[in-house]
Amino acid sequence: MTSLTTRRDYLARHRKTIIARSLAGTLVAAVPLPFLDDWTLAAVLGGGYKRIAADYQIDLDETAIKNLVHGRAQPLAWGEVALSSIGARIAGRTARRMMVALATARGASAAQRTFVTMTLFDHYCAKLHTGLGLDGNRALALRDEIGRAIDATPGALAFHPFRRGALAAVRAVARAPFELADMASAGAIRRLLSRGESVAEPEALTEIDAAVEAQLAESKSFLARTVTAVEAQLSAEANPFLDAVIDNFERRWRARMAAKVD
Repeated sequence: MTSLTTRRDYLARHRKTIIARSLAGTLVAAVPLPFLDDWTLAAVLGGGYKRIAADYQIDLDETAIKNLVHGRAQPLAWGEVALSSIGARIAGRTARRMMVALATARGASAAQRTFVTMTLFDHYCAKLHTGLGLDGNRALALRDEIGRAIDATPGALAFHPFRRGALAAVRAVARAPFELADMASAGAIRRLLSRGESVAEPEALTEIDAAVEAQLAESKSFLARTVTAVEAQLSAEANPFLDAVIDNFERRWRARMAAKVD
């Protein structure tokens, strides 16, 4: 039984960022604005991948970032798991509770998976990467092996820390959906609604990435407080699954490279 802070101490460097990105995806998913889905997910998670890679002086091109975020699947329809503010208004109390429970469970599952995926990418950058950069093809192969390693490893990471974080996000969004959307997008949503400005431009994506980091740096912010709580729980508990999935991924990746399969 090994905690996150012993055998894998090198992973502590980016843990807060990874938790923040995982939970920010849940926060954005709960906002009832369908056009937020794909480009905001790419900004929130893609920005996390870029920051981790940059710390190891690994260059990522845009295709590599897209492949790391989405893999071979179509971009995730995070809006499908959103708690609709319109539905919440017309639903009865029991129905609203069910909607919150469903959004929380799905959000926690997505956050948990994202945390493990980005942690494996962090391990790859620290221990397995060779060369200066990571192109689209290699990134897609890496994403494939990360997913297979997670699916093939028995057990799972502790669920309850992410459930609590997702529940806090869903409840916060239910109270103030557009305010949180505007915060998460660094004002891009407000500009879009007021001036019809496209929010898919690279500058807007950069702003969103910076907004997540700014929220994380502000100790009293909703995101920073939630991340701190989740990290404390993860660090205090035994996490044999994380060690097992890292070992599984490393074996798979080394075998793939030895076989020269791209």
